Amino acid sequence: MKSPQDEKYLSARELASRYEVSLVTPWRWAKKGSFPSPVKLGPNCTRWKLSEIEAWESSKGAAA
Repeated sequence: MKSPQDEKYLSARELASRYEVSLVTPWRWAKKGSFPSPVKLGPNCTRWKLSEIEAWESSKGAAA
């Protein structure tokens, strides 16, 4: 398991680019509960853990 220092984080902009969707779509998915929840890293910094995104992608690939 990764230590917190080794964890990589993605911004909403990076996720939007990764999935070729609008900037607000990752937020909508997370609010709906169909996507990993973001992590608040600071007062103006919210990101998604890459490990959780990759696990979500794997679960979607297995379901298809």
